[in-house]
Amino acid sequence: MARILIVEDEQRIASFLDKGMRAEGHLTTVVGDGREALDVALRGEHDLVVLDIGLPGLDGFAVLDQLRSQGSKVPVIVLTARDSVTDTVSALEGGADDYVPKPFRFAELLARVRLRLRQAAEAASGPGGWQDDALEAGGVRLDLRTRRASVGGVEHDLSAREFALAEIFLLNPGQVLSREQLLDHAWGYDFDPGSNVVDVYVGYLRKKVGADRIATVRGVGYRFVP
Repeated sequence: MARILIVEDEQRIASFLDKGMRAEGHLTTVVGDGREALDVALRGEHDLVVLDIGLPGLDGFAVLDQLRSQGSKVPVIVLTARDSVTDTVSALEGGADDYVPKPFRFAELLARVRLRLRQAAEAASGPGGWQDDALEAGGVRLDLRTRRASVGGVEHDLSAREFALAEIFLLNPGQVLSREQLLDHAWGYDFDPGSNVVDVYVGYLRKKVGADRIATVRGVGYRFVP
C-alpha cells in the first residue's frame, strides 16, 4: 500500500484514477489546482505523485520545478495530453520519473506506478538495489526514462506511440501480437478497430529499430524478432 497524490483538474479522469488506485489498495489524495498540489506534495506525506500538466494556478511543469528546487525527491509520473517529444523531454529533464500520455490504459499507468514505487523502495534500502531502467532484446535497448531506442550504439527519439509499440514488442520478444493487442496497448480506449494506424506506426518504428526486427504475421499482426 502506498500514499499517492493525484493532481488532475478534469473531474472524470481524477475520479477514474482515484477509484482505480484505491481498488489496488493505495491511499489517495486528489487535488485539482497546481498551487494546492505543490503545498500538499511538499508536506512529504506521499510516496508518489501522478501529475497532470494542464492545471489551473500553476501548470504541472511549474509544480515539478518547484518540487525539485525545494529538495523533494518524491517520484513523479507526469500524465498529460501533451505527447510530443519536446514535452516528454521537458518533463523528464525537469525531474519527472516517468511520462504517460493521454489517452492511457490504466493497466499501463498502474505498472509504471509499481515500477517507480519499487525503484524508490530499493533506492532507499541502499546500494545493490533495483536499478534497471531499460528493456533490451534483439540488439535494441529501450530507455524507460528518456523514451529513446538505442540500436547498435545509435540513439533514436521515439514518439509516444512508437515508444508504446516498442515497449510491448520488447516485453514480448518472439511472441505474435495481434493488431488489436497493439492498438489496446498504444492507443488505449481512444482507437478505431478498423483503422490501419498500427501498420503506419509499425512502419515508422521499423525505420528506427530495423525493418528485419519486426516481422509481419499475415492475417494476425506482428512479431518482434529477438
